[in-house]
Amino acid sequence: MKMSSDGSNAADIFIYGDIVSYRWDESDTSASSFKEDLDNLGDVSTINLYINSPGGSVFEGIAIHNMLKRHKAKVNVYVDALAASIASVIAMAGDTIYMPKNSMLMIHNPWTFTYGNAAELRKMADDLDRIGNSSKQTYLQKAGDKLTEEKLQEMLDAETWLSADEAFEYGLCDVVQEANQMAASINFDLLQKYKNVPKNLLNLAQNQPKNAVSDDEMAKRKRIAEEAKANLAYLDTILGGLVK
Repeated sequence: MKMSSDGSNAADIFIYGDIVSYRWDESDTSASSFKEDLDNLGDVSTINLYINSPGGSVFEGIAIHNMLKRHKAKVNVYVDALAASIASVIAMAGDTIYMPKNSMLMIHNPWTFTYGNAAELRKMADDLDRIGNSSKQTYLQKAGDKLTEEKLQEMLDAETWLSADEAFEYGLCDVVQEANQMAASINFDLLQKYKNVPKNLLNLAQNQPKNAVSDDEMAKRKRIAEEAKANLAYLDTILGGLVK
């Protein structure tokens, strides 16, 4: 995040990576890191949010969306290349959503990894339905009368990749701009988990340069992973398996 260079009381925010619970590197965004940076901006009248993200954690993304909706500033969202999965929900926080012609919006039903007996698996399916309904209401609120709930559910079930023009048609984008230079900061491994990724987007992500990771960074990542594992173990044993 940074203050705009034009001298106005505005701030530029960039979500150019994965939406995560624990940040592995500087390109990741978590709800806590987003809140800290947002608070540090102080009193701004306009927030320009630039997105190029394949998505990630549902709850982290919903929290970020709600922070933006609560903020008193006007929020302009610019989908620089891709707003996929929960990143598309974050985009819906914009008072005005801008998409260049070569950018994309992807929407789908939430999914997870789980284990357990039949009753636990049925409960997880019900939980996913409730989580999905939360995101669905976010899309419908933005789209207004341009998108019915039945059509939206059909698109979510199919994992739909929308061009800027298609997003505009369904009310999920307000302004279609000229094509821009797509930024290559898309997680190839995460994209592989989706079913209908356009081939050109997969090629872009697969062929982008790989950044070397320093020993200090690897140690930091290992520490975060160990802390996350310890937190899950605590919840699973001390709290009676509340989180699966």
